[in-house]
Amino acid sequence: MMELPVGVIGAGPVGLAAAANLVARGLAVKVYEAGAAAGTNISDWGHVRLFSPWAYNVDPAARSLLEKAGWRAPDEAVYPTGADLVSRYLAPLAQSPALAPVIEYGARVKAIGRRGIDKVVSRDRELHPFQLTIVDSDGRVRRELVRAVIDASGTWTSPNPLGAGGVAADGEETFRGRIAYSIPDVLGRDRDSYAGRTTVVVGAGHSAANVLLDLAELATDQAGTRAIWLTRGSNLSRVYGGGANDQLAARGDLGQRLRQLVETGRIELVTRFAVTAVREVSGQLALDGETPDGLRTVGPIDQVVVCTGQRPDLALTRELRVELDPWLESAKALGPMIDPNLHSCGSVPPHGHRELSHPEPGFYTVGIKSYGRAPTFLMLTGYEQARSVVAAIAGDMAAADNVQLVLPETGVCTSAPESAGGCCGGPAPSDADACCVDDASAKAQGKSGCGCSSSAKTSEAVQVQ
Repeated sequence: MMELPVGVIGAGPVGLAAAANLVARGLAVKVYEAGAAAGTNISDWGHVRLFSPWAYNVDPAARSLLEKAGWRAPDEAVYPTGADLVSRYLAPLAQSPALAPVIEYGARVKAIGRRGIDKVVSRDRELHPFQLTIVDSDGRVRRELVRAVIDASGTWTSPNPLGAGGVAADGEETFRGRIAYSIPDVLGRDRDSYAGRTTVVVGAGHSAANVLLDLAELATDQAGTRAIWLTRGSNLSRVYGGGANDQLAARGDLGQRLRQLVETGRIELVTRFAVTAVREVSGQLALDGETPDGLRTVGPIDQVVVCTGQRPDLALTRELRVELDPWLESAKALGPMIDPNLHSCGSVPPHGHRELSHPEPGFYTVGIKSYGRAPTFLMLTGYEQARSVVAAIAGDMAAADNVQLVLPETGVCTSAPESAGGCCGGPAPSDADACCVDDASAKAQGKSGCGCSSSAKTSEAVQVQ
């Protein structure tokens, strides 16, 4: 067992950070990457600029490996795009002398189990090495043994559906060709799909914000381009953010620019709309959905962009003893810390190998997959997760338990469910006809409100019926 490598699934930022920490401790490692290069999933949204600067995006152990190879770090104050992150950090790291020999590309891990026993067997379970079932780029299947597994495979390839109930809406599969589930490059390679057309963006997170901002920019020089923002809830404090109070200035600016576009009518907002069906009407699309006022329709529209988050692929660990939060599908111990039903803080208490482990000894979930369906994950969190987990695998429990994590605050934190109030800047004064502090302030200045609970805007071309 001790002669076998530690298997790391995924050559993204957190997977490579885990590999760098393993190398630093002199432990054998094998990295399995399903894509053709490091950071394949990030390359899908390479046009998007991160709201965290380089200072938050480079792992310490990875930096050490890179500097030994002559790497020059980017300016820590600069905000990279996804493409920058890959070309200036992940690619050089994967090509470094320490990591290049241990990474296999085009290797998709389809299942994880224990050699010779199934999930039911308890006796001497920890003495059986893990067995990975791997499918290579040519479709050939093989099995390899590892002593421990760090699953950093992420959730990018498992997007949540358009349907509000967690399953595909009626017609969603039929019209998949006009539905995007990522962050399309509206101003670049995907421009022709959105220019001069009406697009509905579904979701209330930062991915949706990026798409909406790009569509608004496209509309300034391409007549007929329209953006409708459709959300299931009405509390938009998480995406609008804390503005100047956000310790990540770019994140705060993102939300404030989006709010301004909504308030000025350049983006049409439809809240509390749960999509149940997609159908075609005279060559265009229409979305049916449940609202507090009953069944309604948004349309006609041309394109749909679904930014409702991702979910972990649980099939991978079917033969392992994993313990997940019942609804987030995160590592169980993390659930209460990150549950969006309870709070919207951008920070999370420090956590490491103990919170990321499972009843299956030697198996750990790290990175965004450890959060399951919860949002607000930052790479800095994943880097500290990887460091702690590797220290535990190495037997250095003092280092593994010494978890230190300080994340930049969002400036917005609600500690109660949406229905209990709490929004932009906190609860409104008791004598104000407003939903929050920002709403009260906006109305005092003669505005309609802060926008976090705005009613839907309608027009002749886009109708809510």
